[in-house]
Amino acid sequence: MKKAIPLIAISLAVASSLYAQEIELDSVEVEEKLTATVVKDVAGEEVRSADLADALYKLDPDIQLIRRSGIANDIILRGLRKDNINVWIEGGKIYGGCPNRMDPPISHILSSNVDRVVIKEGPYDVENFGTHGGLVEIETLAPKKRFEGELDFNVGSWDYHKVGFKISAKGDKVGFIVGASTESSGQYKDGDGKTLAEQVDAFADIYPTADAQRYSTMYHEMKAFKKDAAMAKLFIDIANNQELKLSYTANRSNDILYPNSKMDAKRDASDLLNIKYSAVNIGEFSKKLDIEFYNSWVDHPMGTYFRNASMMMGLSENVMFSRIYGGRVKNSIDLFSGELAFGVDGSKRRWEGHYVYNNVPTGVSSINNAITQNGALFLKYIKSFGALDAEAGMRYDSTSVSNDDPTVNDNDYYSFSGYLNGIYHIDNTLRVFAGAGKSSRVPDGKELYFQMKTGMYVGNPNLKQVSNYEVDLGVEKDFEDATLKFKSFYSKLKNFIAYNMSTETYENVDAKLYGFSVDATYSINDYLYTEFGAAYQRGKKDRPLAGQRDTDLPNILPLKANAAINYDYDDTLSAKLSSVMAKGWNNYDADNGEQKISGYAIFNLKIVKDITKRLEATFGVDNIFDRTYAITNTYADMILTSGGGVPMLLNEPGRYYYCNLTYRF
Repeated sequence: MKKAIPLIAISLAVASSLYAQEIELDSVEVEEKLTATVVKDVAGEEVRSADLADALYKLDPDIQLIRRSGIANDIILRGLRKDNINVWIEGGKIYGGCPNRMDPPISHILSSNVDRVVIKEGPYDVENFGTHGGLVEIETLAPKKRFEGELDFNVGSWDYHKVGFKISAKGDKVGFIVGASTESSGQYKDGDGKTLAEQVDAFADIYPTADAQRYSTMYHEMKAFKKDAAMAKLFIDIANNQELKLSYTANRSNDILYPNSKMDAKRDASDLLNIKYSAVNIGEFSKKLDIEFYNSWVDHPMGTYFRNASMMMGLSENVMFSRIYGGRVKNSIDLFSGELAFGVDGSKRRWEGHYVYNNVPTGVSSINNAITQNGALFLKYIKSFGALDAEAGMRYDSTSVSNDDPTVNDNDYYSFSGYLNGIYHIDNTLRVFAGAGKSSRVPDGKELYFQMKTGMYVGNPNLKQVSNYEVDLGVEKDFEDATLKFKSFYSKLKNFIAYNMSTETYENVDAKLYGFSVDATYSINDYLYTEFGAAYQRGKKDRPLAGQRDTDLPNILPLKANAAINYDYDDTLSAKLSSVMAKGWNNYDADNGEQKISGYAIFNLKIVKDITKRLEATFGVDNIFDRTYAITNTYADMILTSGGGVPMLLNEPGRYYYCNLTYRF
């Protein structure tokens, strides 16, 4: 980060001397290309709950859901999870506090506050620290009219309730949007009618060694979660060509049940602050200048509060805290009939946790103040050569990761990343894409330094950084009433970080990952149109981990498909019948806790009706046929509830009814 400070200071000095011109600030539109998937109008479409991970799983075949609870779930993108994919919210970074991913980054933003999500698969990003296998950029809502407001009321099965509001206004110089919501739910039931607590009981009946993880009698019927959230954004036109944007998001969740973990969360409290200054056409050497700063922090105490373990062995807690702050300065200029963007990027992440027994600190740290500091330089060039749209990028990172245990070494990492890709327009209806790139990511504080409450290290301080060497090919065709898109990729993962259940630590191993995806739409007539997507990945380690025989990479989803038929009767009535399907797991990392899972096909129905000009009603039912199924395999490094070394699979919700009323004014 220190290396980036002089360049940031120079850019700030340039910004302070800008002169205003009578030019409107450009609005940035994200185009859907072969290199990205754009999910639009998330807040308007995904009204079922606040869980953005669940919404993306149902919309994008490349995304798999990691089910941990009723609300705060995680995602896998193209077979990669955790820090192998990069999640940014409104230009800022947030990391969850939990080393077991109870509160993943994507859980700290509500779907009701999201305008669009841009999903970029592969290493084709040099502006953001940590983009290794893919980037998920989440953009929240912005004011569009002079004044508008919205009230939302949502009810659903298992005593789900949500109330929320938004108010926004946009004037000549100032615009704002504020919103807040509160929601809660009882424990969902799977297709067999079992609650979350009853699923744990059924597992412990088979594996008695998991008896301590049962929910105690007094908490057996408790709610699954309560979640409060608020968002505020302010837009100020400093001059006709300069804008300042401030945004703040707060999340407060309480008593969240994580049945297939050994602990539940007493609290997930997060705050995310973002500040962005933008100016356009400020002289010969700047077409567009962006200066950004973000600061986020998460408080996450988790423990055996509701489990038999607290009665049998005393209350155990792991109190976690995470914070990251950073910034970026990016300048764009016209160069040789193309556009060159370049800048500096830096951040500092702090992650710590300590064990508490019966409300008394034990003196043992789960993560002993791990500090990750990064400074980087990047550039990106975009130019069209006739029918070819080409793009190239480079990035240099200098990163240090340290902790407060003097017996464990600190680490310094250096890396060059880059890519080259292009889209060739054969004609107005046919495009082909090819790209190649290399990206890296450093080990995180858990992988390097995590300790069990006994003081035994699970982290491996000698880990090397991971590098991804990837090639992508794709083609997209437009027909009169249809579209078809095909993408394929091959990744060589150098020093992939894998957890070894046999040695109970992390180690580096070379691996390969490849797959393809297909997306299609077809308009049957003016009222009916269909959507279809399918994705397949396969991953293999080049060798087994120490003491093991299995070479399958973990978390590699079998063939998955998303399909939907949409009916738009008129501007006041629409309906959607959708399905999510997947094959059974035949290739999985059995040596590290993964198990065979059966395939499934789930059908969902949603109907949206404008009752009046201002009142809209949404009625829906998910899992229409009340199927009992699981989608998420279990991997040993999550320290999950287990019996004799067998992690617990968590079933998905059964048939779920919901109704949402939205009143706009």
